[in-house]
Amino acid sequence: MAISRAQLVKELEPGLNALFGLEYKRYENQHAEIYVTESSDRAFEEEVMLSGFANADVKAEGQGISYDEAQETYTARYTMETIALAFAITEEAIEDNLYDRLSSRYTKALARSMSNAKEVKGAAPLNNGLPSIAAASAFQTGDGSNLFATSHATIAGTVSNTLATQADLNETSLEQALIDIAAMTDERGLRIAAKGVKMIVPSANQFNAERLMKSQGRTGTADNDINAINSMGMIPQGYRVNNFLTDADSWYVITDVPNGMKMFSRTPLTTSMEGDFDTGNVRYKARERYAFGASDFRGIFGVEGA
Repeated sequence: MAISRAQLVKELEPGLNALFGLEYKRYENQHAEIYVTESSDRAFEEEVMLSGFANADVKAEGQGISYDEAQETYTARYTMETIALAFAITEEAIEDNLYDRLSSRYTKALARSMSNAKEVKGAAPLNNGLPSIAAASAFQTGDGSNLFATSHATIAGTVSNTLATQADLNETSLEQALIDIAAMTDERGLRIAAKGVKMIVPSANQFNAERLMKSQGRTGTADNDINAINSMGMIPQGYRVNNFLTDADSWYVITDVPNGMKMFSRTPLTTSMEGDFDTGNVRYKARERYAFGASDFRGIFGVEGA
C-alpha cells in the first residue's frame, strides 16, 4: 500500500505551520557496548567450545605418566536474520505536497526504524536469558541453559554466571558478582582468572550504578569506609546504559573472557529506491542481515534483581 494524498491531507493545504513527529532523537549503537562485531559470509556461523585438560597429576617415581583427552563440548550457532522495511509514495502525493520533500522526511523515519530494530534485537539475549525466563521462550546458550544460569553444565561439574540468589544492584550484590566472576572455571574445572570490565544497566538502574561507580566512600552507610569497587578499579570501563533492557532492576557485567557476546554482520545496511512505471509510485527499501548471540557464557554475568 503506497502512501497517498489521503494520508497527507494537511500537507496538501496552505497555512500549515509545522510538520512534526519524525524529528525525535534515537538511541544508537548501544548494542556495541555489549557485543564484539565480526563479519560473516554464511547463512549461519558456528563456534565450538573446546575443553582443555584436567589438573595435572602427580607422577610417582618409576610409574607411567597419565594421559588426558581434549574434546568438543557444545556449539553456539548464529543464524542470520534479514531485517527489512519499505514504503511507497504515490506520484500525486509527491507532486502535490506543499511543504517539504516527502522522500527525505520518510527515509529518515525508515532509518530510525532499522536502528531501533537492531537495538531491540541486541538487547533480546539479555532480556530473554534471565534465570526466571521459561525455557520455551528463553535465549539459551549452546549447552541448553538460559544465558544466565547457576548450572551451566561442564565436564567437571557446573559453572554459574549469575548470583545464587537474585538481588538488586547494590554494593553487596555487585561485590559478590565480582567474587563469583573471579571464581569461574573452564570446562575441566580450572580457574580462568576472569575479571569484570564493564557494567550494563537499564535506564532505571543508572542512578544506582553512578553512585556505586563514582562514590569515594561506601554508598548508603554512615561508615567512613572507602568504596572498594571504585578504589580497586574493579570495573575499569565503568557502566553503560542500555535503554532497550526491559527488566528495570536487572544488571549485567561484561567480563574479559574472550569469545563471549558476539554480533555477526552478514550484510551491512543498504538502502534503495525505484519508481514503478505503471503507477508512478516511488518505493524505498532498507535491508540488513545480522545475528546476535553468545558463544562463551562466561563473557557476561547477569542478574535480574530481587
